[in-house]
Amino acid sequence: MSSFFDQLRKMEKPPLLKKYFEPDATVETMPLEKLKAFQLEAAIMVITKAFRRSDFYRAKFMAGQVKPEDIRSLENISKLPFTTKDELREDPWITLACFKDDIALVHVATGTTGGKEIYVPWTWQDFYLNELTPALPYLVDVRPGDICLNALPYEMSSSGLAFHKVFMSGCQATVIPAGKAGAYSTPEKTVRVMQDLEPTIVITTPSYSMVLAEAATAIGLDLATLPLKRMWLTGEGCSFAFRERVEQIWGTKANFYYGSLEGGGLGVECDRHRGYHIPMSHVLVEIVDPNTDRVLEPGEIGEIVVTCLLRWDTPLIRYRTQDLGYIDPDICTCGVALPRLFLRGRRVDQVEIAGIEFSPFYLEEFLMRLPEVGNWYEFVVPPGADTLRIRVEPALGVEKSPDLAERLASQMEFSVGVPCEFELVERLRRPKSKTIRVVKE
Repeated sequence: MSSFFDQLRKMEKPPLLKKYFEPDATVETMPLEKLKAFQLEAAIMVITKAFRRSDFYRAKFMAGQVKPEDIRSLENISKLPFTTKDELREDPWITLACFKDDIALVHVATGTTGGKEIYVPWTWQDFYLNELTPALPYLVDVRPGDICLNALPYEMSSSGLAFHKVFMSGCQATVIPAGKAGAYSTPEKTVRVMQDLEPTIVITTPSYSMVLAEAATAIGLDLATLPLKRMWLTGEGCSFAFRERVEQIWGTKANFYYGSLEGGGLGVECDRHRGYHIPMSHVLVEIVDPNTDRVLEPGEIGEIVVTCLLRWDTPLIRYRTQDLGYIDPDICTCGVALPRLFLRGRRVDQVEIAGIEFSPFYLEEFLMRLPEVGNWYEFVVPPGADTLRIRVEPALGVEKSPDLAERLASQMEFSVGVPCEFELVERLRRPKSKTIRVVKE
């Protein structure tokens, strides 16, 4: 065992990362031209290793008549074929560009998009040494002395362990591995732990923040009395209006974080709440037309496609996330020059009413602006629907009535421009996994 830890201590960061990110350079302050130079070098390294060591990627590249030496600029990345979810489902080890014995960790997808499980293997070097080298000290403002309540799932999912790694190993903070409604980490136990240990940072999903808030109310804990510096909300989509409710209940600023099992961290929101800053040190993000596969210009909405720059042993190249969004390259008012990503929902979750497609986030924004509506709802959308049916709990202290349902329907229809119908219920199911907001009955 001692020889193993001796080897870990002797491991050095790869020359490419030392060249760009040591000793004091941070991603947020690095000139964009230097970051783009790193992206090109890192992408070529990933692509070259994938071509040489991965049967899967070599076959894809050859079928597309492209080789690593064809990539001479970031724009040339578009010559490479896409990687899809269905391809990753074919074989747990399909992306390996290393020996299987080198794999230290395997994460499993949550399964919210359906189909067979997707597995993401990691080597120790990629997971710790490479991922933690480029720092984001401004966007991820967690420091020694902070106590971080990590209320994300640890079981199989990447989210809990990924942030555990960042907060404890990357930021040298204290981590409470609360998990999310697991066998031991019930909401009731989690809020008692919060009462005792007084965390300064909380990370969880938008819906579970409300579950915890309800559990806190049950024991008489006012969450706004905790010494919280900030929350992060991740793992699910969320509108600004819903976020404002979370901030009011928890008494702190809540920032969004965007990532996926397959692609890792893809965007971090700053305190200005004007889009997700893309961590260019970790990922190369493209926006493509989902119908023509053409790479789109800044400001154009399309499918988010990701190439991981620090996954050298299990490469992920031009991965189609099925998420929709656009990129704004203008510098944020916070001063961080990293371009910003704006999400517009998932391709598979778009709500179609009377032939018009809506993002559920867009609909939620108007719904959460209605004070009589509680924090739990479902959009019920059968195929061919010409009316948006909304199943909701009334806000605390609001009585259900046909008049209220009719008034809410009228207000919602005025906002979104399609007929609406409200079904007021006593209580909706509290999810233990990702919340499903769109029900296609």
